[in-house]
Amino acid sequence: MAKQVTIKDIARELNTNYSTVSRALNNNPRISEETRTAIISKAREMGYKPNKLAQQLKTGHSNTIGLIVPRINRVFFSNVIHGIEIIAKQQGYNVLICQSYESFEEEKRNIQTLLSNNVAGIIMSVTRETKDISEFDKIIENDVPFVLFDRTLENTQFNEVVNDNFYGAYQATKHLIQQGYKQIIHFAGPLHLKNYNERLLGYKEALKDSGMAFNPDLVMADVLTREKGQETIKELINNNIAFDAVFSASDFSALGAMLYLNEIKKDIALIGFANEPFTELIGLTTVEQYSKSIGENSAKLLFNQFNKKEKSLDVVKIKPELIIRQSTNKKL
Repeated sequence: MAKQVTIKDIARELNTNYSTVSRALNNNPRISEETRTAIISKAREMGYKPNKLAQQLKTGHSNTIGLIVPRINRVFFSNVIHGIEIIAKQQGYNVLICQSYESFEEEKRNIQTLLSNNVAGIIMSVTRETKDISEFDKIIENDVPFVLFDRTLENTQFNEVVNDNFYGAYQATKHLIQQGYKQIIHFAGPLHLKNYNERLLGYKEALKDSGMAFNPDLVMADVLTREKGQETIKELINNNIAFDAVFSASDFSALGAMLYLNEIKKDIALIGFANEPFTELIGLTTVEQYSKSIGENSAKLLFNQFNKKEKSLDVVKIKPELIIRQSTNKKL
């Protein structure tokens, strides 16, 4: 194995001292442009690679940011990851990705792992189980820049990049009302999470503005998966609940509902949330969240914190778009 080139090797080749080479490679203003150019050129010629561990010990953190997501196999999160990595690479940083698998305990372990590895910052979307923010406090106590995206918690103050979930839900519900639907079921998510609570509020406000009464019996709690969607729609029909449309906080539960309705050949309007790729194939009206933009903005907000002398709390809202397809066409 070839010996790794060191700063001392470069200094020997150029007949200069170690500190001059070190300063030049770190863009120290005390070094002239001519000297810096000569040293960088020689370093490249010799195949010099910076010692990442030494840099980490010097600065107190690595050139790596940590990212915690519930699951990477969801298109939404993979698009967010893509957006984050684009910005991170531009800044010369790597991204270390952890999955919580919707487990609060796993999320805590992820945070501890990232902190112990001295990451420069952490970006995270919380699990469905997450209610305790004590682990988040540890991030702040360690003075590590921190950004939450998409799933955030009620009554907390952290830097956030989120969808305007209220607006998206309002537009979805308003569309159903304009199409002539009168009894609209809402498949909700866990309401301690701000994004799902805001979708419920948007649904309620659209009903109110249209002069329609809100009926809490038409809100089905924590229905996000395909299985829960199928199970819930079946239960509603078997119990003879009167409804003609469903606004779901998730494309997956809307898909489950659609599969069962197709099986029994019953016409019920459906709207999902996220614009997963399969929604176009099945003609599902849904809300586009612009997940790549969420990722890019999360990374930008994190890197902005690196350069701030004074800490501040920032919330970035991405405006969603209603994508209208066949699933909300009023059957005559």
